Amino acid sequence: MNAVEANLDGLVGPTHNYAGLSPGNLASQSNFGAASNPRAAALQGLAKMKRLADMGLPQFVLPPQRRPDLGFLRSLGFTGSDARVNEAAWKAAPILAGSAWSASSMWAANAATVTPSADSGDGRLHFTPANLLTNLHRSLEHPHTTAALRRIFPDPDRFVVHDALPFQPHFADEGAANHVRLCIDHGAPGVNLFVHGRGAYEAWTGRFPARQTREAFEAVGRRHGAHRPVRLRQNPQAIEAGVFHNDVVCVGALKCLLYHQAAFEDPAAMQAEVREAAAGLFEPQFIEITEAELPLADAISSYLFNSMLVQAPGEGRLTLVAPIDVAEHPCARAVAERLAASNGPIGRVDYVDVRESMRNGGGPACLRLRVVMTPAELAAANSAYRLDDNLHARLTDWIGRRYRDHLTPADLADAAMIEEAQAALEELDVILA
Repeated sequence: MNAVEANLDGLVGPTHNYAGLSPGNLASQSNFGAASNPRAAALQGLAKMKRLADMGLPQFVLPPQRRPDLGFLRSLGFTGSDARVNEAAWKAAPILAGSAWSASSMWAANAATVTPSADSGDGRLHFTPANLLTNLHRSLEHPHTTAALRRIFPDPDRFVVHDALPFQPHFADEGAANHVRLCIDHGAPGVNLFVHGRGAYEAWTGRFPARQTREAFEAVGRRHGAHRPVRLRQNPQAIEAGVFHNDVVCVGALKCLLYHQAAFEDPAAMQAEVREAAAGLFEPQFIEITEAELPLADAISSYLFNSMLVQAPGEGRLTLVAPIDVAEHPCARAVAERLAASNGPIGRVDYVDVRESMRNGGGPACLRLRVVMTPAELAAANSAYRLDDNLHARLTDWIGRRYRDHLTPADLADAAMIEEAQAALEELDVILA
């Protein structure tokens, strides 16, 4: 069907900050309270989008959500004007205030789980927005994510944007950060790897939360009619080490699955199950990086596996789009360069600077949601959200005028910042209209 893999990237919002709200995310925790640079963060993310678009890959923009979420604070009993609600929340409950100001919707890998039309039960492209209920600040996102996806993918004959799963712990869902699709060609039937951290009915006593339940992905698969599901368990030891999503230690594209030795509870069983599901379709290509090649702690700090694996038009081999942090980490760089120098499925490594996102625990892969689309589906999507040279120029100008280059927690308690953020996003609405 000549389908291609499009990227829907989260545009970093003007309130990008380091609030340390995510237990288990070591980067987020270690940078708590530091001054952020929203302008640099947004421009870095936009530059990555432009780079992928220039490679010939369809690129869409997922706009930032309205922050602060004063409706959330009012629902918790804070009253008065916007300024009074914000001030009172920062004084009485700074974690709640920080949650209301969070710009975490920038990490679009958590926006939804996607099943392309080649794999769905009704031949339509399906999305289930993630409820993200494990963390308070992220749990606020799914209603807005649902509305945005319905604006970008509006044709009900081709797209289905479901509501999020029921909002309770049995169905804790973190979206595509725990999902990998393998196939011989994007338009061909594929194999869907759904990776969970725990079962809904088991006791979890780990230091960090296991965010994804098996039952959530089972429900998503039933909704989408997803063919050839492979349900895998994340390695509990990896979760304890700071692997809060499986995309911190695993990435795949087409026939290739690149993963750390510690990614799955039983790597040998994983390979057997994937081969069985892919039988008659393609032969999977597994690339396992051992602990000796790259210690798990280094994999987490460098975010090698949170790279993007993409195939540019006209190229037979894949490109690993890695964070610049990999290039600056001797061990991780050695692994990446060795992969590109081999005769395997990865032909080259491109490094991108997304340092502001990385300081909050999100690399290149966290910033995007992968959406396999046919030509007809691309034509039916809302073109206002598709990145081209004109939109790139307008967004660059807007970010330069509307975003601060220095933001501290004290700035978020200032009423002027509320008006500033709201005015910025109102102008963005006009740009994307």
